[in-house]
Amino acid sequence: MADIPIRIGIIGCADIARKVSRAIQLAPNATLSAVASRSIDKAANFAKANGFPPEAKIYGSYESLLDDPDIDAVYLPLPTSLHHKWAVLTAQKKKHLLMEKPLALNVAQFDEILKACEENGVQIMDGTMWVHHPRTYKMKEFLNDKERFGLLKSVNSCFTFFADPDFLKNDIRVKPDLDALGALGDAGWYGIRSVLWAADYEMPKTVTAMQGPVLNEAGVILACGASLYWEDGKVATFHCSFLSNLTMNLTAIGTFGTLHLTDFIIPYQEHEASYTTSSKPQFNELVTGWVPIPSEHTVTVNLPQEACMVREFASLVENIKKNGAQPDKKWPTISRKTQLVLDAVKASIEKGFEAVEIVS
Repeated sequence: MADIPIRIGIIGCADIARKVSRAIQLAPNATLSAVASRSIDKAANFAKANGFPPEAKIYGSYESLLDDPDIDAVYLPLPTSLHHKWAVLTAQKKKHLLMEKPLALNVAQFDEILKACEENGVQIMDGTMWVHHPRTYKMKEFLNDKERFGLLKSVNSCFTFFADPDFLKNDIRVKPDLDALGALGDAGWYGIRSVLWAADYEMPKTVTAMQGPVLNEAGVILACGASLYWEDGKVATFHCSFLSNLTMNLTAIGTFGTLHLTDFIIPYQEHEASYTTSSKPQFNELVTGWVPIPSEHTVTVNLPQEACMVREFASLVENIKKNGAQPDKKWPTISRKTQLVLDAVKASIEKGFEAVEIVS
């Protein structure tokens, strides 16, 4: 008898939910079972526009979906200010939780969400898609190669996009009552995660925000950056912005090698993704070129990264349902570390760009 796919319901019809709806349908071990909005018409239109199966249920309230005994897990793409309330309720209803980032407005909120998940035996994972791409695992192999890469010394990460006037006026990511973390919570989450990923999730000792962050009239961050410092001398920087051209650069430099890519969050193409590595290069005799030149590596995939994420999430949920396993701690631990650094950047800005020590 084939395994029954994990039945996922979606709470909220955010734009990102279109992409994740498709991912749930592409994942071999998950199925779209329901969608809920505060308007049943909006939910019905969302289901129709995104190819939901005919048996999927349509709900006109979030509570109705959470009360459905046939839903195993919930994808939650609501504004960050609503995450705490609905994530805790979802956990209390024994539904596993795939959440959009940032998971909370601060780590104290996140810890309350995590406590509810632990008390109710449910899995939680954040919606950072790129870490599930097969390219990411291949790149990590290079970073772990002591001969070709050596020891990590520095990381630089940048995620920016140029938002139009309508976005800067009306998008939830610039509203203090909906997504008060602005570009730091949205784009900065990726930069922080990429830095931590390169450092094997070893936490930095201090975080210092860069001077000159851009805030809108409501005080929401539109652009900012920070530097991170580790006790062993590693350093990193990240920059995030709603005000600059679309850029997704990540560079990790070791004692012997360098990893570089320019599309780390969303690959240029869905079914293949590339990165470059350089190991122990030198100049040629006349110093007119490099020997050897960096090499490009391409990884082809059968599933897009968001479907790989759903597959991983559903696999963890299935292990809990079928085998009585405990919820996996890897992903919430990584989420919490990301949130801690995010909190430190915000605190550093508020303290006049002082160095903020990370306290786990």
